[in-house]
Amino acid sequence: MTSRKKKAQISVYLDQAVMKMLADYAGRRDQSQSMIAEAAIASFLSPDADERREAAIAKRLDQVDRRLTRQERDIGIAVETLAVFVRFWLATTPALPEPAAHAARAKAAERYERFVTALGRRLAKGPKLRQEISEDIDPDAEKRQP
Repeated sequence: MTSRKKKAQISVYLDQAVMKMLADYAGRRDQSQSMIAEAAIASFLSPDADERREAAIAKRLDQVDRRLTRQERDIGIAVETLAVFVRFWLATTPALPEPAAHAARAKAAERYERFVTALGRRLAKGPKLRQEISEDIDPDAEKRQP
């Protein structure tokens, strides 16, 4: 026969929302609410609770840092892409005389609509430019080429 330690009983007042979360959690785990509450209190009062919380926060901060790093890279790619395009466009597009400029503006509006449509399709389906550009590219390799 196994001997069980007698546990002390306490009365606790919980907010309705907390009580519902406790009941839902216990139901999903098929455990008693008392056991869940005991484990939560023990975890809260354990001497290493602060270290666990700090480790969890550090892990989340690392995830945020990685996301920000990827965002910074993606924004850098977008800015450089735009700069290269604008430089190329300015270097290769001559100014038009006024009679032709009016027709060119009308044609540009039509071409812009097609561009926006194509961009929408690409954003919806992928692949994204950032997926096509290797992160392993040596930024100084182009400068060293003869």
